[in-house]
Amino acid sequence: MAKTTNENIDSSSSQIGIQFNAAISVDCVIFGYDKHDLKVLLVKSDMPIYKDKYSLLGDLLRQDENTDQSAIRVLEKHTGLSGLYMKQVCTFSNVDRHPEGRVITVAYYSLVQLNEDLEKLILHNPNLKWEKVSDIVELAFDHILVFEKCLKKLRYGLREKPIGFNLLPEKFTLKQLQNLYESVLDIEIDKRNFRRKLKSINLLVDVNENETDVSHRPAKLYSFDKSRYSTKKKKGFNFEL
Repeated sequence: MAKTTNENIDSSSSQIGIQFNAAISVDCVIFGYDKHDLKVLLVKSDMPIYKDKYSLLGDLLRQDENTDQSAIRVLEKHTGLSGLYMKQVCTFSNVDRHPEGRVITVAYYSLVQLNEDLEKLILHNPNLKWEKVSDIVELAFDHILVFEKCLKKLRYGLREKPIGFNLLPEKFTLKQLQNLYESVLDIEIDKRNFRRKLKSINLLVDVNENETDVSHRPAKLYSFDKSRYSTKKKKGFNFEL
């Protein structure tokens, strides 16, 4: 009986002695928002070939973890936070992407509200820095491709899902929400149209508070109603802003 195609491939691989010799890693694009700018956490590369260049944060996959667990470990190590929003984006597998051998990486992006504690990360580790997305033009390895792919995925997701609220404090003003969308999408948004859409999706709750410590007239504060969104989603609701 003739062997199947798959059996022929397996047999051929065994005969020529093909071995599993590729490393697997995760690379994390950690997006942070500071109420004004969208930023990414970068680390200075320790490879001589990439002297003075920065890269994304990542690590090789350990024997006892899958890629999600590895990405979570990297995020917790460098932010001190758990439960962050995280999205797997795609795999990068070009044979020459790492100077020390074959490394296949799974790319993720995560979202975090940038506060004083996270800003102080660079004080504890001088090799880390928060860089504005608009200022990133070059990174070590092929990380500029990873960064661009994840930024594109974030921008697409921001319009289709309420993921942007992960970048804001629990209570926020409508202006802060609009500023977030303008910063991430790199566009100008008409105020009236934006607020009309907010009203139509009916997912914000007036918390009966105003912002404090501002030089202008205090604006109302709102929160995102996760339970209402979950209920509406089960009924086929499509989020769009």
